[in-house]
Amino acid sequence: MDLVFSEEALQYRSAGHPESPERVKVAYQYLQDKYETHLPEEASYDDLLTVHEKSFVEKVKNKTFADPDCPKYDDLFHHVLLSAGGGITAQKTQNLSLMRPPGHHAGKNFLGGFCYFNNLAIAVKKSGLKTLIVDFDAHHGNGTQDIFLGDDQVVYVSLHRSPAFPGTGGESIENAINFPTSPSTGDSKYMELLTEALEQVDVSCFDQLALSAGFDGHKNDPLASVGLSTGVYEKIGGLLASINLPTFGVLEGGYIGEDLGRNIDSFLGGFNES
Repeated sequence: MDLVFSEEALQYRSAGHPESPERVKVAYQYLQDKYETHLPEEASYDDLLTVHEKSFVEKVKNKTFADPDCPKYDDLFHHVLLSAGGGITAQKTQNLSLMRPPGHHAGKNFLGGFCYFNNLAIAVKKSGLKTLIVDFDAHHGNGTQDIFLGDDQVVYVSLHRSPAFPGTGGESIENAINFPTSPSTGDSKYMELLTEALEQVDVSCFDQLALSAGFDGHKNDPLASVGLSTGVYEKIGGLLASINLPTFGVLEGGYIGEDLGRNIDSFLGGFNES
């Protein structure tokens, strides 16, 4: 697995905001000489409509929404289309998109948590493939659950800190397998829980694995740490690779650039070596 990235992502200005260009810039500088980089395509308006309601897409396009975590930047719509396109390109090439803004808090008709459109969900839906989604961001992907709840083509698995934003994912429901974790979870317990979660799924039923790859569970992260080391991401990558399905991912959280680069490298190292 390699990277999908364009430096256009760094022009999406959010200085002073946790979801800032600096975190991805520093991470990409760490990674760029270690992995091949593929440029993202730009998603179309119709791509957004595969998972989002048209009235909601128009709100984002016209900047008529109101959410303190989702500021209204210049050229916002271009950047969200490019980030969604990064997910589509990642699915086609089986790589990891580092494009921003992230997406797993965006539902059918709502945004939040730095997310405007659901990049992973758009890529999954556009592919038309039966998909196992594993979300290891430390926040629950309430938007992804909202989009796919009851969809017989998708199973959604999430490990996330609780209590924490957005306050969802306290229990499993229908095709959403939710494992709340504590701030003190740590490496060993986290791997036990991830293994337990995956054992609830018949992986042979799926055509692909899609990853909401969040690294904010790291012990240094300021927003949602669950006490993970950089080294455990190598184990997470190895475990997910062992599912042996065509795999792609999109970057969600992880808010310290230096750690983010090392954590992504650890994850990709574990995934690619397995």
